[in-house]
Amino acid sequence: MSFTGRSAAPRPAAPVVVRSPRDPVAYREKVSVTDVNATAPMTVQDEDAQALPAPGPAGSTGTARALVTFVIPCYNSAAYLHRAVEPLLAAPDHVEIVLVDDGSTDETGALVDRYAEFHPGVVQAVHRENGGHGAAMASGIEVARGTYVKVLDSDDWTDPRALREYLRALRAWIEAGTEPDVVITNYVYENEGLGSSRRVRYRSFIPAGRICTWEDLRRPRVGRYLLMHALTYRLEVLQRSGVSFPPHTFYVDNLMAAIPLREVRTLAYLDIDLYRYYIGREDQSVQEKVMLTRIDQQLRVNRLLVAALRSTEIADARHRRYLLHYATIVCSVSLTLTALAGTEESRRDRRELLRYVKRTDPRVYKAFRRSPTGMLLSVPGRGGEMLVRSSYRIARRYIGFN
Repeated sequence: MSFTGRSAAPRPAAPVVVRSPRDPVAYREKVSVTDVNATAPMTVQDEDAQALPAPGPAGSTGTARALVTFVIPCYNSAAYLHRAVEPLLAAPDHVEIVLVDDGSTDETGALVDRYAEFHPGVVQAVHRENGGHGAAMASGIEVARGTYVKVLDSDDWTDPRALREYLRALRAWIEAGTEPDVVITNYVYENEGLGSSRRVRYRSFIPAGRICTWEDLRRPRVGRYLLMHALTYRLEVLQRSGVSFPPHTFYVDNLMAAIPLREVRTLAYLDIDLYRYYIGREDQSVQEKVMLTRIDQQLRVNRLLVAALRSTEIADARHRRYLLHYATIVCSVSLTLTALAGTEESRRDRRELLRYVKRTDPRVYKAFRRSPTGMLLSVPGRGGEMLVRSSYRIARRYIGFN
């Protein structure tokens, strides 16, 4: 089980280097960036730069628009924002980077402006009053100009070698006029607390290396689903989906990972480890003790997801099956948290959520009750709570989610 929807917390200051795009060092020099809080130094080395066309002038790609816009929401990220941005600037093909300063109180705003100043036509700086992760994502998507859009959290990063392969595939599809609606890639948990890495792949779920439809997808395994970090949407798909995010609410990644998929008709899976997902800080919003203080926000996102899913409108059976599967995962996370809390208020929240789901979308309710986690979470009384807690502790010990 993976809990999503993080918000970066401040860290001790670290040196940041911003390079001008006119300086060839920005594309050719081996850049080594070490963060004292990272599991290992991150090295960006453009050793295969000729595998793709060399970057043109700032803002130029040789195509009508950027291949992809990376939207990076930033809140008090000055100490580590370079880790997200520098690999993108070193990429051997053009990307657009939208840095959204969500009302930071440290030097993030100034750093965002410096990146935009030194990389005109590549980096956009957006400043807004603090509205939370979802509001920052929405602001970035609104100004995105790439064919595709991918959200990158400011404390995460992309693997340079995988990034080259990813851009090569996007360019080939765009030039052939066969762009899939969504591109799926692997992600890797970089767990600071455990000092370990764990890759999440989708080879058992979707064929790799070709454009598919929902009919080509196999039934996802229990606990396997597409996080936002695995997804790159076509901009037009995002716009058509009408996905929106409540302000000042964590865990809105769940909405981004599901609602736009209603509009997806073609998919492609690249079996590359593109996204490095940094977890394990004690103050991170996906930490269990933090989530227990924000159950109301998880429940709010859960309700919004069920309301927006409108499963009866999805005609394709496998398309509908996956979205119902995803909804059961989100419901399972919510109800696991209420069981871990073990208070009268949380028990009331549990009953109200189940009633809401049953009333709003009976198909979601039925899918949840029939799922393995749904059956476990449906055991009544205090005994059921104890069973959920024990199962959760065992899973956490052996799987390593935070």
